[in-house]
Amino acid sequence: TMTIDNEKLIVDVHVRSGVYSSDTIFDYKHGYIATRLFSRNACFIMKLNKEYIPDLEEMGRLAFERQTMNTIYSPNNVWVQFQSGHSRFGRMEDWVVYGRPIEQLCTGLPLYH
Repeated sequence: TMTIDNEKLIVDVHVRSGVYSSDTIFDYKHGYIATRLFSRNACFIMKLNKEYIPDLEEMGRLAFERQTMNTIYSPNNVWVQFQSGHSRFGRMEDWVVYGRPIEQLCTGLPLYH
């Protein structure tokens, strides 16, 4: 499921797929994306690169198209591969940079950048 909050500039994506379940937040205000993988009990954070990630309005349009047209071809499909490196737990300075929604998603989990 996808929830778009135009006022807060947040997109919240929930994937419920057993062991592959995850939550992802696109925070357009702070410019970061965070994905919490439940199977790994970890949070992966990356800078929102507008060259590859659709803007908020485009994200809503793509979600609507996907919902109404079962299959869709779009050059804006986003695939991300994370490589685990060094992790650390979030500090107060991190949450100021990443914003409150990502803090709520990732507090207490190892962070990978």
